[in-house]
Parts: sequence; C-alpha cells; structure tokens
Amino acid sequence: MKLQVAIDLLSTADALALLHKVADHVDIIELGTPLIKQQGLSVVTNVKAAYPDKLVFADMKTMDAGELEAELAFKAGADIMTVLASAADSTIAGAVKAGKAHGKHVVADMIGVADKTTRLKELKALGVSWVELHAGLDEQAQAGYSIESLLEAGRNADVAFSVAGGINTERIGAVEAAGATIAVAGAAIYAAKDPAEAAKTLRARIEKHG
Repeated sequence: MKLQVAIDLLSTADALALLHKVADHVDIIELGTPLIKQQGLSVVTNVKAAYPDKLVFADMKTMDAGELEAELAFKAGADIMTVLASAADSTIAGAVKAGKAHGKHVVADMIGVADKTTRLKELKALGVSWVELHAGLDEQAQAGYSIESLLEAGRNADVAFSVAGGINTERIGAVEAAGATIAVAGAAIYAAKDPAEAAKTLRARIEKHG
C-alpha cells in the first residue's frame, strides 16, 4: 500500500517547507483543493519541479469540463487529478480521455456519494484509474463519524481504491486490511507537531502490516 500526503495548507512556500520534512516517507504528494484555489496551478508546477520522482496529485474535484480541467492539471505537471464521482458520466469520460492522451491518472472522488455500490460499478466502466473513498473535513467533523463506512465500501468494491478521511496511525492498519492500494493522510501529517516523524510512523505501520 502506498502512502499519500494530502496538503491542505494555503501557500506554495508552506507546502514546500512541509515536503522538505516528509517527502522521503511518502509516495504521492497531493495538493489539496484549497491550496490549488489559493495558489493556482503554479503550485502543481513548482512541486513537480522540486520532486520530479514523486507522483503529484492535483485535487481538482472537477464537476464539469472534465477534459479541459484534466488537460490543465496534466499540462501543469500533475501525474494524477480528481474528478467528482457525482459529476455527469460525460464529465468523467472527458477527464479519462485526457488522462489516456497524456498517460496520466484520473481518480474519481466519492465524496458525498450516498449509493457507493452502484456508482463504483459505473466508475469502473468509465475507466477511471482508481476511486477515492473519501470523507471530507466537514463530514469528519460530524458527531459519530467513523471510517468504517468507507472501509466497508472498499471491501465490496471491484475496483482499485484509496481511502481518505481521518487516517492516522491507529486506523491505517484497517485501511490496508480492507484492500486499499493507497492510504491518504492529511492532518495526521501536516498538523502534527513533528510532521516528519508522523509520516515515518505511518510508513512503518504500512510496512508492518504489508
């Protein structure tokens, strides 16, 4: 299982400062939607230039103009971009078309999708590289939130998937056991007192369970 760091900071300088500490311990660098909205796609270009050997993930959360927005992300240097699973099939197909043209990955973000089972089957047919089973920050803040609903969807999925939603050292073993190919950690790394140690510990937990 790969480890992806989701960076929800708001400046390129802060993102690069964090990556200086944690990049050695992660496989995929995700530039969060707020960061891209604040800095523009230049943050993707700058991070890819600084870490050419890492996969750079632009969390575009595209809802329309799939082919165009995927083109923008890939031309900026992204290896991976996201389209919302709740978008129209034509939007997702457009993004996938751009991904194939560039030899890059398009991921469908399942945030807010209620009927996960049905949509997962449809997304597989649309040709996305994988799906991200994702509970957003607002959902995680709700009373009674549990990552178990994401893991259950993953265990029953017939498509490659990542998991994002409050992953930490206590939960990452269950994510791997559910069959995820990627664990996405955000605040557990970037908000940690020692981000490097946090990333290193998450990596060690993956290797222990792998």
